[in-house]
This record gives sequence, C-alpha cells and structure tokens, in this order.
Amino acid sequence: MNAITKLFGIRYPIVQAGMVWCSGWKLAAAVSEAGGLGLIGAGSMYPEVLRTHIRKCREATNQPFGVNVPLLYPDIAGLMKVIVDEGVRIVFTSAGNPATWTGVLKEQGLTVVHVVSNSKFAVKAEHAGVDAVVAEGFEAGGHNGREETTTMCLIPIVSAAVNIPVIAAGGIASGKAMLAALALGAGGVQVGSAFAVAAESSAHEAFKQKIVEAAEGDTRLSMKKLVPVRLLQNDFAAAVNDAEARGAGREELVELLGKARAKRGMFEGDIEEGELEIGQVAASLHEIKPAAQIVRDIWSGFLEARRRLCVLSQ
Repeated sequence: MNAITKLFGIRYPIVQAGMVWCSGWKLAAAVSEAGGLGLIGAGSMYPEVLRTHIRKCREATNQPFGVNVPLLYPDIAGLMKVIVDEGVRIVFTSAGNPATWTGVLKEQGLTVVHVVSNSKFAVKAEHAGVDAVVAEGFEAGGHNGREETTTMCLIPIVSAAVNIPVIAAGGIASGKAMLAALALGAGGVQVGSAFAVAAESSAHEAFKQKIVEAAEGDTRLSMKKLVPVRLLQNDFAAAVNDAEARGAGREELVELLGKARAKRGMFEGDIEEGELEIGQVAASLHEIKPAAQIVRDIWSGFLEARRRLCVLSQ
C-alpha cells in the first residue's frame, strides 16, 4: 500500500482517466472491479445523465470509483449537486480554478484531486486544499498544457514543488512507463488512451480502430489559440492545421470547431470530420482489450520491470 492506494482505498495505484465520450459507467466499474480507480467522465454529461451513470456504476461494483469534472462545464453547480446527492466520495477536477469547488467538496467529506500541467498550478491546487494532483505531461490526449512540458520533465518538478501525492499522466500505458513515473516521484499513474480503446469504453468502435491503427506522429497538439488539444490527424485536424499555419485568429478557429465536434468524432464515429482526442502513446496500442486485462497487464508489467532492474543492480 502506498499513498495513492491508501487515499482511494484501491489495490493498485492505477487511475483510469475521466475522458469525455469514453469514460461511462461501464468502463469506470470495470477498472474499479479490477483493482484500479475508475472515473466517470462528466464533461460530456448533463447532470441527470451523470446521476444515471453513478447509479449504474454503483450497481456494477462495490469498489471505490470517482467522477471527473471539468470546471469549465456550463452547469457545474448541477453536476456537483448530483455528485454530492449520490454520495460519490472521490472527485477529480480539471480545466479551471480548484479553489472554486475544493472547499465545498471537502466540507462534504469528499476526496478531491486536481489535474495540472505545471508546478505553479500544482502549488495553487495544494493551497486550495486538494488531496493530490495529477501532473499531466505534453504527451497526453485531449486538452493539454500550454507549456508543452513532457511527463518525464514534469513529474520530478511537480513532486518537488508540493507535499501532497502526485499522480503521473501523459504517455503512460504500460508497466514500464508506470515504473518510470514512480521512480521520478509519482505515487501512481493516470491512464487515458489505453482505456479509451478498452472493450468497455463508450467510444465509437470506428474511433477505437483508428487509435489501434495509429503510428508515431499521427497525433498533434492543435488549437493553441483556444485550448490546446492533442488530436489524431484526419480531415478536420488537417483543416485546423492549415488554418493555424496561415495565422487564423480565435474567431475563425471557433467557427471551424463548431459544436459537438468531439461527440461527432469520438462517440458517433465520424473519423474524418470529428474531433479525435488521443495521446501520443496511441502508437503503442494495437488491440482492443477488456479493462481488467489492461489493469493486469500494466501491473504485471510494472512488477516485471521492477524485478529486472533489481537483478541488474545486483
């Protein structure tokens, strides 16, 4: 048991990222049942839809699970009310100021974790009262930090800056990567892309297939004038890249993005005109597997990598 497994009451220090359009109750329950921490991604849900997912998740597992909430969500108060009313004990927040909601959630007895991309925000999150931070590197899929700091650089910097547990994220999909993250000062890892292609992920099968077919260089950080996001390359991403290359302004990019572009790509399966958010580690993902197998593979790979290093050091 370490600080992360103790904090969440789980077997392995492996957290499934709360990804929009991918992290419904089926995925969260499967990861929690396997010994990790499953998260329901509330960013793509109306409050009553989130309530349904929480209830179904609780029916499917008696293990701890949590909810990820992007703080920029329009009806944030509605989501938080559902979370408290339904007795959720763990909340991960992102994309906003943790000081706004951490105190409220802590007063209700919840464990709160905030996602950061640099040490400055990690310190602010600690001062806001969070129990841990997720330090997410440049490799990660979805919305990303403007600093473009890689995970191997970010983890030791954040770990040295705060006195609370650090969870490493960005480019982690194997036991070897998990061992590296822990060696750099993290107490656990958050895994996104590998679970996006899990059998229980709510992502569209066409999106999953495009992920497992991805090669090195098939993702790119785009839309830096809005909110930086790492995308798989397709017709939509090419249009964004062209617009940015000719110096398109914020308004033009907003118009190009339109509405529900991420839903169109990741949930509805429009793999050319949809927004396909995924991490660089997609290049190492070659099959769709049950979430429980993903957890087992990461943990067994971690133990084997640790054993091999111990042998080499003798």
